[in-house]
Amino acid sequence: MALLDSIDGPRDLDRLSDEEMTELAAEIRRFLVTEVSKTGGHLGPNLGVVETTLAIHRVFDSPRDAIVWDTGHQSYVHKLLTGRKDFSRLRQKGGLAGYPQRSESPHDIVESSHASSSLSWADGISRAFTMTGQGDRHVVAVVGDGALTGGMTWEALNNISDDNSRNLVLIVNDNGRSYAPTIGGMARFLSDVRTRRSYRRFRTSTESFFGHLGAPGRALYRGVRGGLHGFLSRFSNNEALYSNLDIKYIGPVDGHDLRDMERALRQAKEYGAPVIVHTITQKGRGYEPALADVADQFHAVGQIDPETGESVETSTRPSWTSVFSEELVTLADRDERIVGITAAMLRPTGLHKLAEKHPGRVLDVGIAEQHAVTSAAGLAFGGMHPVVAVYATFINRAFDQVLMDVALHKAGVTFVLDRAGVTGPDGPSHHGIWDLAILQVVPNIRLAAPRDATRLREELAEAVAVQDAPTVLRFSKGSVGTEFDAVRRTADGVDVLREAPHKDVLIVTVGPMAKLGLDVAERLAAQGIGATVVDPRWVVPVPRSIIDLARDHRIVVSIEDGIRVGGIGTRIRQDLRAAGVDTAVDELGLPDEFLDHASRDEILEQVGLTPQAIARDLVAQVLGRRIPVARPLPGEDAAELDDSRLAEGTGTADHEQDERRR
Repeated sequence: MALLDSIDGPRDLDRLSDEEMTELAAEIRRFLVTEVSKTGGHLGPNLGVVETTLAIHRVFDSPRDAIVWDTGHQSYVHKLLTGRKDFSRLRQKGGLAGYPQRSESPHDIVESSHASSSLSWADGISRAFTMTGQGDRHVVAVVGDGALTGGMTWEALNNISDDNSRNLVLIVNDNGRSYAPTIGGMARFLSDVRTRRSYRRFRTSTESFFGHLGAPGRALYRGVRGGLHGFLSRFSNNEALYSNLDIKYIGPVDGHDLRDMERALRQAKEYGAPVIVHTITQKGRGYEPALADVADQFHAVGQIDPETGESVETSTRPSWTSVFSEELVTLADRDERIVGITAAMLRPTGLHKLAEKHPGRVLDVGIAEQHAVTSAAGLAFGGMHPVVAVYATFINRAFDQVLMDVALHKAGVTFVLDRAGVTGPDGPSHHGIWDLAILQVVPNIRLAAPRDATRLREELAEAVAVQDAPTVLRFSKGSVGTEFDAVRRTADGVDVLREAPHKDVLIVTVGPMAKLGLDVAERLAAQGIGATVVDPRWVVPVPRSIIDLARDHRIVVSIEDGIRVGGIGTRIRQDLRAAGVDTAVDELGLPDEFLDHASRDEILEQVGLTPQAIARDLVAQVLGRRIPVARPLPGEDAAELDDSRLAEGTGTADHEQDERRR
């Protein structure tokens, strides 16, 4: 890695020869395969943009020239070239983020990794440069072809064409894939450009002819390549498409030919107005296991063997996604109205199995969550029951459509939110922690949060049976946890997981937080404090039995892995007050902050959602004083008491005395 070791910033590239740049590209690919195989991450997308990224940093002067990545998962090479070469803790606490992050480097501009937003960012930044007398600065937006399926991209293009006096370069990184193969009319248009027989035949024969002339012939070929592009553009409608938007078009360019890429980018840089550079790349370039992976070309991998690409992770538990995927097929076999919809995430959300079994009943709309939701409302009107499967973080983008197109029209649409709650290594923009607070304000919506695989199957079946309102099923990232059977189920479907002989604390858990609630109850029991633990299964609307149980307890504690402000705990407290129940409610959840990347357990510990922290606080609340407990909580050492000893028994009698004091 001799060349890569010598690169501490983009300007170190200036001294390298063409041959050294080619070798550097090879070194970077070897580095990515070696390092990402240890930690997991977005491997395929970064292997595909090595030369493109090198060319960008040779031609433009980052950070003076602003570089915006859409989406940020293809920024690993950018990180390497801007001095960040320690990938040992990639996507782990204290290590490099998997996306651009301003706190890491001034070279990182946009942190959000939601697709289709880069052109709007670029439009705004370039306008600001012009307005503040910095018009000589350039803005470069690297947008994947999949992002062109999102409507926001075209809104931006419409406005970019409104002012042609800006130094704005839009690089369309066209590999025919967003996550999986790119969907829709724009994808077919770009695919036509890539695969047009006349284009390929003319280019291949010409390149071969000049190649037979040796080094001088290859040099001549590169020299006339720009002219060839002009000639070949006669065989496509690219010029017409973008000229109608008043945006200069250059391409298509071989994104793996460093000289071609640099030449095209220098032309764009000198143009003095918005330019689109259309570059053709290959996802997973240079790594055979990735190229052989037809499904997603190693878009995102866990820990793998770098030689074979085989996973080395050892979990034997099924994932939440796989349980959903199988159960949806089972339900669809029985109900012909069920149809799946996803936004460029067919395999990640598990809809691929339904597509394989019933290919006519799955719609992938591209990176277009808003369209997916409103289209689902239309399908429901026409007699189908759509199941819209997206990551929880991406439902934020379609809130208006959930509210006004689905709920207002009483459409029977089921939303399945994968990666809900704390997701861990992908960081702030990918945590699915806003859905509970955002969606519960939608009138008549019903929200379910399964705690295990059995409940997921149950609640999915219940969700698709609802025909007059939106239903939501949310579950976590990763493997399904331990099954917890209920002691009993109430008439309105609440699972009571634990009942105590005396009713001190009612713990209401949301989905996979059931295990945490049971662990807390065990610690409280060791102090003589009785705790009832319930899983509502359907958390919105709040089941009546939760209100009845709360009436009989001294404290209600809600535990959720969503934002605490406006979360399920808030809903429970409001419903209790509306019912005339004045039992205190302790709402436990996540702070209204952007949580950095780390493992799920590390983040939950950081915010105090651990059995020890919750139990200690509850002991203090029940006893009416904040002092260490007389007997240690399980797993803890005995603590020093402050100024008094607690009674030997800390059960019902003591609590009744506390009640009289109140």
